[in-house]
Amino acid sequence: MKILIINPGSTSTKLAVYNNYAPIWMSGAHHSIHELSQFQHTMEQYDYRMNFIRRRLADGDMPIAFDAVIARGGLLKPLPGGVYQVNEQMKKDLREATMDHACNLGGLLADEIAQECGCPAFIADPVVVDEMQEVARYTGIPGIRRKSVFHALNSKAVSRQYAASINKSYESLRLIVAHMGGGISVSAHDCGKVIDVNNALDGEGPFSTERAGTLPAGQLVDLCFSGDYSIKQIKKMIHGGGGLMAYTGNNDMISIARMAEEGEEPERTALDAMLYTIAKQIGAMHVTLGGREDAIILTGGIAHSEYCMDRLRRQIDFLAPVVLMPGENEIDSLAFNAIGVLTGKLKLQTYE
Repeated sequence: MKILIINPGSTSTKLAVYNNYAPIWMSGAHHSIHELSQFQHTMEQYDYRMNFIRRRLADGDMPIAFDAVIARGGLLKPLPGGVYQVNEQMKKDLREATMDHACNLGGLLADEIAQECGCPAFIADPVVVDEMQEVARYTGIPGIRRKSVFHALNSKAVSRQYAASINKSYESLRLIVAHMGGGISVSAHDCGKVIDVNNALDGEGPFSTERAGTLPAGQLVDLCFSGDYSIKQIKKMIHGGGGLMAYTGNNDMISIARMAEEGEEPERTALDAMLYTIAKQIGAMHVTLGGREDAIILTGGIAHSEYCMDRLRRQIDFLAPVVLMPGENEIDSLAFNAIGVLTGKLKLQTYE
């Protein structure tokens, strides 16, 4: 069975073709701020991303003939984990999603390709997987509740991979997983359920390459009502133009880490500050698990940086064993989910 995998990230699009469980082709690219700045809303990137996918498939001599297309899930309503077939209700909800992120394009892009070659389109473990404990939903304002929005696919995949490496089940472990990419989510996994996690998309937790993270509420309110900024400009500060992008004018972690290592400013101080906020969030999840976590897993693209990991580990290695699992296992996990559904090993769920 031939599977096309589409993984749109905030600043990248990653592609792969699998023959059963074996990858036979992989491609993708980082999209520069210059390229993406022409779009005011992520949904406007649809044609840009689709044209990119078609060019890469053509360049790789990959005909559009697949048994399934599976994509990273979007910001839908809260869902249990699992595999869902793309349907009209899902497409409507993706187009009208109140939270803006490139993952909302995944199911739509997959559906267009799938319709062309007459195969099903799926998503799996979308970012809105919600297993949070009730006490974690409280904010201090009754009308505002915390939401579970995080890198569910990779966070659960690396957790299961780590559990298998020590001959245990994911459901028997307590883990803290810090996924560090264009967004950063730090999740507390308690025996197979993510009982608490920062909303990595909507201004909570550590700041990242282009997201502001948690902000002082009073100062944010003052900024909103200053009359100097529109709501669109404020939201851009929080998601897309915040974090390292705001401090350095750059969202490319490879170059930022290189400049920081060479002592260049403001890259060095801004990056060290970002790592400090990640360490603080890991500390919060340590408390959530009662200090009984079996391991702290560092994953995502930023985990490839020795500079970043050396500094982060110094701040957290007294809490629990630190396990480095760099990169994103999302491509492998998506392929596993698609094959599982096609072979009947996994149940296909219906989005309603």
